[in-house]
Amino acid sequence: MSDAAEMSRQTTPETPNGTSPTMSRDEINAQHAAHAWTPSQLLARLEALGINADTIEHDPMWTVEDSRRLRIDINEEGHCKSLFLRNKKGQMWLVVMLEDQRLDIKALGLALDQRLSFAKPDRLMEYLGVIPGSVTPFAIVHDTEGAVQVVLQKRMMDCKALHYHPLRNFLTTSISPADLTDFLRAENHEPVLLDF
Repeated sequence: MSDAAEMSRQTTPETPNGTSPTMSRDEINAQHAAHAWTPSQLLARLEALGINADTIEHDPMWTVEDSRRLRIDINEEGHCKSLFLRNKKGQMWLVVMLEDQRLDIKALGLALDQRLSFAKPDRLMEYLGVIPGSVTPFAIVHDTEGAVQVVLQKRMMDCKALHYHPLRNFLTTSISPADLTDFLRAENHEPVLLDF
């Protein structure tokens, strides 16, 4: 299976005709792990850390294409995607990057000295407690064992604000790059910054 096909399978639940699924917010919430934080819990954690974050509600966004279609300001910078990867030894990486760039998984693997592939949805649920379509750096709150290494794209960190789902794909939270880094460190995940 190609990297693109595997990434699509990881990020979008399967539908018979290949379109984004139609699910209610309650159905989406029910798909997440029982121990998974709610968006309200996450936003309370950000507030407790003194992190300013603005959150908006919208229709569920399963893909980058959904995000672009539903966006109010099509020229707004800092919209991102998060990809969950693994190596053959079962080590996990969460790669966070701007949505407009395709990931060269081989080049990233060389930079990390790893042979990487896309992780399957069951690993996503096990380590990050979210479903495909809701992958986000905020899901690191579920990795209490520190098994997931976070990789941030350097170019992304130059944006004024970054936009991620706060654990559910029917919400988007805007946060500064500095606050994202502070959040990850507060959750005991020192990010790796790479130029890719």
